[in-house]
Amino acid sequence: MRHILVSMVCVLGLTACQQSMQQPIKPLSQSQLQQFAQTLDISYQLQQNLTAKQCQQYQLDSRCFSATINLTPQQNLNHQDWAIYFSHIRPITQVLNDDFIIERIQGDLHRIKPTSSFVGFNHGQTEQISFIAELWQLSESDIMPNYYMTADQLTAELILSTQLQAESVTGMELKPYIVAFDDYQKQYQRSPDDLHPQLTAEYLFSQNQRSSLSKQAGLQAIIPTPASIEWLATEPLNLQSGIKIVSAKDFDISFIQPALARLQQLGVATQPQGVPLSFVKQAELHHGAYQLKIAPNGITILSSDEQGISYGLASLTSLLVPQTLTVNSANISDQPHYLYRGMHLDVARNFHNKATVFTLLDQMAALKLNKLHLHMADDEGWRLQIDGLAELTEIGSKRCHDLAENSCLLPQLGSGPQSNPEIDGFYSQQDYIDILQYAAARHIDILPSMDMPGHSRAAVKAMEARSRQLTAQGDEVGAAQYLLSESDDTTQYLSIQNYSDNTINVCLESSYVFIDKVINEIAKLHQQAGVPLTQYHIGADETAGAWLDSPACHQFIENNDFGVTDTSQLGAYFIERISQILNDKGIMVAGWSDGMSHTRLANMPAQVQSHVWENISAGGHKMVHKQANQGWQTVLSVPEVLYLDMPYGVSPKEHGYYWAARALDSYKIFSFMPDNLAANAEQWFDIEGQSFSLTDGVYKLDEQQQSSLLQANKVISGISAQLWSETIRSPQLVEYMTFPRLLMVAERAWHQADWQVPYQVAGADYNQTSNYFNAEARAMQAKQWQMLANGIGQKALYKLDIANIDYRLPVPGAVIKEGKLHMNVIFPGLQLQYRQPSSTWQHYVKPVTASGTIEVRSVSPLGQRFSRTIKVEME
Repeated sequence: MRHILVSMVCVLGLTACQQSMQQPIKPLSQSQLQQFAQTLDISYQLQQNLTAKQCQQYQLDSRCFSATINLTPQQNLNHQDWAIYFSHIRPITQVLNDDFIIERIQGDLHRIKPTSSFVGFNHGQTEQISFIAELWQLSESDIMPNYYMTADQLTAELILSTQLQAESVTGMELKPYIVAFDDYQKQYQRSPDDLHPQLTAEYLFSQNQRSSLSKQAGLQAIIPTPASIEWLATEPLNLQSGIKIVSAKDFDISFIQPALARLQQLGVATQPQGVPLSFVKQAELHHGAYQLKIAPNGITILSSDEQGISYGLASLTSLLVPQTLTVNSANISDQPHYLYRGMHLDVARNFHNKATVFTLLDQMAALKLNKLHLHMADDEGWRLQIDGLAELTEIGSKRCHDLAENSCLLPQLGSGPQSNPEIDGFYSQQDYIDILQYAAARHIDILPSMDMPGHSRAAVKAMEARSRQLTAQGDEVGAAQYLLSESDDTTQYLSIQNYSDNTINVCLESSYVFIDKVINEIAKLHQQAGVPLTQYHIGADETAGAWLDSPACHQFIENNDFGVTDTSQLGAYFIERISQILNDKGIMVAGWSDGMSHTRLANMPAQVQSHVWENISAGGHKMVHKQANQGWQTVLSVPEVLYLDMPYGVSPKEHGYYWAARALDSYKIFSFMPDNLAANAEQWFDIEGQSFSLTDGVYKLDEQQQSSLLQANKVISGISAQLWSETIRSPQLVEYMTFPRLLMVAERAWHQADWQVPYQVAGADYNQTSNYFNAEARAMQAKQWQMLANGIGQKALYKLDIANIDYRLPVPGAVIKEGKLHMNVIFPGLQLQYRQPSSTWQHYVKPVTASGTIEVRSVSPLGQRFSRTIKVEME
């Protein structure tokens, strides 16, 4: 509307307006662009999530939402040749303001540009750019930071108002440019059928009652729970004087030292006057099994190997009461339930440095986890230095404003216009060797992964840049040697993350030359570290319709020795071929279940590992059973319970994506029944909070065989938690999203709970009323949860404090009844605080008189950190 008013003013003959319309506008200088960008105030406001019917008005068949970007300049700007770039994870399909257009460049990178009707920015006058975007927007963490502005050929300038800040009390990531999501129905309901309750103080109070305080049980908790514990009727053993190793001749102490170091970190040092500690060889115990004997006269750990000794020390450390340095006397016999007990860390989307990995490895070892799946390449970055392919890290590890991508990749995930080493770094060859050796000393295997053939944009673009450089130098052979894309390929596709150019062309022989080179170089690093590469994860997931119009693929289909007759077979062909390449090198292939499921079993090696990531509520257990029945090692990676990038609770204030789970707290992970996946339908709800029904009976084995093989770890190989890093930009957020939930991942990976529902007769239907998960089993589950929840609150979080882990402190529950404030927390033993507005924080001990609106929070054991604050009001 403003441009119409300006035209009317000009018609009235005002001289200044005539001059401004007749005289050419001088180009912006770099300093002018910088000043405008640094003072431009941007805010982002979600209006509402729309119904399918409402979305049809905007030519969208499914879900969509409306939002507004507000631009408030602090100075005038009448130029037309400018653009604002920003990341938006949902594609924007329609702009509701004629003065602007929004274009999607690639992936989540979008660009705001003025139309011819836009007459310029006026100081203090807000420009509202409303738009429609696909799917849902339910969390404030969706809104990416670091918008930036360009003009003419000037250097891009960061818009300071969109930078991240740190919250003053919690230290967590703060985005001041977001208008708070405060309308539950419009902004946080996924659909009208969404039954999820809000994460209010009152709701949390009701949920936390299942963690009722049991101090003695909490002090006896060991996480993960051992297979067998016999408590002895003696006084607790005091370790304030430390420990003294009196026997260890049959073991290499260097592989036990990290476990001893964890004890020392808590104040139990190895010293001459300490309590006697003996390590005894017990050859008949299985690999990793141990016996821990704690008596008034000393401690003995029996095992067949250093790994078992370390696990025994981990249990001793978990049992330790850190405030008193005492342990209860006991006889413990233990061994792992699953062979694969893992954690996946995505360092490709946003980089996480070697120190962050070391910290994670230390805590994994304390929890007896033994696999770190390190995801080092994806669309947004390549994070490992490869000898002979310098472009992978020189270009593929960086994001910046270079639309030609000759020096870096396009910005994604709010990375901003300039490369930032905190999120755009990479591991040098020595870094990776250090990680391998650090992990091996803690009995943890590193599973390297460079995703392919989809999720490979960083590699594709780096090799295209390499090819351009060598072509310019006249080296046509070198230019084509490692090329992953075909210039004549006209295939149009869009990946799940909205890339149209992220897939390796599987019909180019140069693709296999590249992959062989990468695997060989990674294997060399493992060899240098003294840790041979025995397994490699190829990804193989989410390949979105590439190659359909590739000349190379048409030629390959016409003449090949692999039995490929149609483009639909190309994805399977690639996985099969890479799997055999790895097998020929003595390396077992691993991959994500969706891609692996497309392969022809006869063309795959005998040894295959599949990580199943289909949601159970959508029938994901069928994929688990199918691939296990094929004889493959099957690792449970199901998102609704094992993706730690999902939010802790149903609130737009909780960090993380939510496509698989709206709420994933420690209790839900604890409640997981991995040995009978369908039975989880008796206690869980789907993505909209509604019940679902599942039928088991897919295993080919009879019930007796199933039970024995499950216990022997021969059907399900194990469990892996995943942390994807699209929204995780710092070591603090890695720890916040991982802990304390990883404790319960370890619980389910190590310990087979006696309350789990055994497999029923084939075809049994599980739902909220089937009652295979009966009252007795539920009571056993509740009793064990109370012990573990109290153990976390009374001991485990204290130990994480000492280790400087920035774990998430739980938001407490609270109600005001009959004029009194009642508070509780999921992990009893944590200190709680409350205050009325504008007053000071008070410690909560018992119900207190209160009125009006009260703020509540929990406090870390050492008193240095606080949870997110939540409000409670009088009923």
